[in-house]
Amino acid sequence: MSITAAMVKELREKSGAGMMDCKTALTETGGDMEAAIDWLRTKGLAKAAKKAGRLAAEGLVGVATDGSKAAVIELNSETDFVSRNEGFQELVSKVAQVAVTTDGSVEAVSAADLGGKSVADTITEAIATIGENMSLRRTAALSASEGVVASYVHGAIADGLGKIGVLVALESSGDKDKLNALGRQIAMHVAATSPLALNTDALDPAVVEREKSVFSEQARESGKPENIIEKMVEGRLRKFYEEVTLVKQAFVINPEQTVEQAVEALAKDLGTGVKLTGFVRFALGEGIEKEEHDFAAEVAAASGQ
Repeated sequence: MSITAAMVKELREKSGAGMMDCKTALTETGGDMEAAIDWLRTKGLAKAAKKAGRLAAEGLVGVATDGSKAAVIELNSETDFVSRNEGFQELVSKVAQVAVTTDGSVEAVSAADLGGKSVADTITEAIATIGENMSLRRTAALSASEGVVASYVHGAIADGLGKIGVLVALESSGDKDKLNALGRQIAMHVAATSPLALNTDALDPAVVEREKSVFSEQARESGKPENIIEKMVEGRLRKFYEEVTLVKQAFVINPEQTVEQAVEALAKDLGTGVKLTGFVRFALGEGIEKEEHDFAAEVAAASGQ
């Protein structure tokens, strides 16, 4: 029997499953709509699709490293309870490990093989098994051609799993143990301070212009001459850079020096160049607007009060 687009559309509307899954279901069942729905249910696809609309803002951040390359992922679930599920934790760890072998994009990680299935299909099956919507929200990878990528997980509940994951790349031909030690300290610093960018060159120009505009207006309110105002703005911008760029921030491990100076000190100790080339920081659920519920009001409404 020929499977038409209209049939696929009808099955998708009835089951909520994806287009390709619906087409496969109809092909496998000879175009029988009810049998196709049952086929999707047995595969866990219809069940997973029905949960897909539910907000997934909890879950875990996972980090995995492999020598000079590392990856960090955020796999969301609906409730914090699931993050304590051993099966979910194992899934996050495996996806993070797979991410190290890819370019770090969500698309590449989702399509990558995980035990004979794609990561995306594995997550879909986990949705049906665990019973909550899940989403591979974001992924990233860092590498060092000659050096290390250090990592740190804050609030770790298991090895490489927690609420905040950070990667830091250091390029150098020096001692790897010392590079990793400083890299981990810088990663801890990043977890605490959440810098906007590595350095001033990496800052979003729009952010800089907005700050400059605010500083200019504030300075003009002082009534001082334009040449003085210009110097005031330059000073405030310098302070802004010190607050939001990683290399210029006061190092939380030793506030007497900046992160940049800590890297320079290690270079001097190793007798060779050391360059901080990048960082990634994932905090669980950041940027997701969670819907607030008045639990007391819900109970009252349910009881007819």
